[in-house]
Amino acid sequence: MADEKQQGAGTTTDEALGPNTVRVTFLPSGQSVEFEHGKLAYQDHGKPESILDVAINFGVHLDHACGGNCACTTCHVVVKKGKELLSEMDDDEADRLDMAADLQLESRLGCQVVIEKPGEVVVEIPSWNRNYVSEGGGNS
Repeated sequence: MADEKQQGAGTTTDEALGPNTVRVTFLPSGQSVEFEHGKLAYQDHGKPESILDVAINFGVHLDHACGGNCACTTCHVVVKKGKELLSEMDDDEADRLDMAADLQLESRLGCQVVIEKPGEVVVEIPSWNRNYVSEGGGNS
């Protein structure tokens, strides 16, 4: 994977990004990761260069009970910044999101939302999902 770096938890930076660099920040931890757009190794869960794929590549825990197949809502995230850099929501994702807890206007499924352009994206993992993880899971 070319030109990758991972910043420590809680570390963010305002430094300018390179012309083909993607920075994804996961809240509430504040963990930011960077990679060259189009060069991320696919990890076989979710769509290539999806938020879930990025999380797996950099060791960020984002639950995905169905393996990233758009069959549950455990990888639900809320896009806080960079919506214009992401793929449009398709009907399958919209239908599945209708079943998500704490659905918000900027909610997306991490396995389906693909980073299509370089730039900065900030997503929040909802508290119910963090609690789900810490309690050992359950059905989606």
